[in-house]
Amino acid sequence: MIATTQPLRRTLCGLGIAAGLTAASVLGAGTATADPVLEPTIASLAEYLDAGMATTPDGRRPTAIADTGSASGSSSGSSGSRASDAVGEGPEMSAYLPAFAYGLLHPDAAPPGANRWDCTPSARHPRPVVLLHGTWLNAYDTFSYLSPRLAQAGYCVFALNYGKSALLEGGGLGAVLPGRYGVGPMADSADQVAAFIERVRAATGADQVDIVGHSQGGTIANQYLKFDGGQGKVDKLVTFGATHHGTALLGIATLGRMINNAGIDILGFYRPIIGVANVEQAVGSPFYTTLNATGDTVPGIDYTVVGSRYDEVMNPLDMVFLRAGPDATVDNIALQDGCEQDVSDHLTMMYSPRAASIALRALDPEGSPALTCTFNPWFFGGGGSL
Repeated sequence: MIATTQPLRRTLCGLGIAAGLTAASVLGAGTATADPVLEPTIASLAEYLDAGMATTPDGRRPTAIADTGSASGSSSGSSGSRASDAVGEGPEMSAYLPAFAYGLLHPDAAPPGANRWDCTPSARHPRPVVLLHGTWLNAYDTFSYLSPRLAQAGYCVFALNYGKSALLEGGGLGAVLPGRYGVGPMADSADQVAAFIERVRAATGADQVDIVGHSQGGTIANQYLKFDGGQGKVDKLVTFGATHHGTALLGIATLGRMINNAGIDILGFYRPIIGVANVEQAVGSPFYTTLNATGDTVPGIDYTVVGSRYDEVMNPLDMVFLRAGPDATVDNIALQDGCEQDVSDHLTMMYSPRAASIALRALDPEGSPALTCTFNPWFFGGGGSL
């Protein structure tokens, strides 16, 4: 989900706590007097906040978001997003931090080995592999380690940057930095993925693709499979640290959702800070109520679901895992099972040699049966190599 260093994560959490405490104090003030200052309704709070908004130097006047949050899986208000191809292959990286730095300077770079549109799938690997990055990430800084390994194994690999949305479009503060994508409404992102997969199928002549998704990428894949015509066009879905059931994000999302359920859309108030996609990924959100209403899986899909016990975003670990429904198989894997020295967190699992070997085995169990086990340090990743 959120791709930040620990200090920034703590800052965002602090902002969420402050917003929650503000809402609580407002509610308390309303019950302490016979004549409350404002009613505990979304519209009343929005009007109260609007009254204190100052006009900006360019003449605009910000307004509070008064969205009820009841619309699930669709774009609301002025929020919107778009997608673009990742182009111009960047260098292979073995650790997240240098990949992140390169992605800031080259926000639309393709991960090495990806988006070679003249690639013809082989008889051994007839399905192209589509890579889906997570929130506040991009195709390059997520897959600059895994993508070349897939290409070297003989796969046609494709990646896009989806959910591109500016700050004023609802993308949140993360969108201010170059290459921080996956911030727009997730239903819009799934539409963008659906269109991209059609292009991949047309270019390669393949009837089906396989998908590897990290964090929000796994959720986007599920949205695509359930609501955007993906069923029958995907054979395997491999996810890492996926927000399949939402994230509590150290409890802040849970707090915000509790306040929301009490009738105050506090998540809407800090939506401009963290972005639409992160609000939708809060555990218990209407988006997930709709997404998982008929179960976790789609018939005909082979799921491999990987989580890390050191993941700061997706914890407890069971939140990552899926329950198999009719005519679907699910292999839930803890990254540390059989390899305790791999201490990958949410971001560095995509730079874990073990995670890469799990992906290769999931896509081709017979051709890549062996799993790698090496030390992969938290925060840096890459088997200890920069």
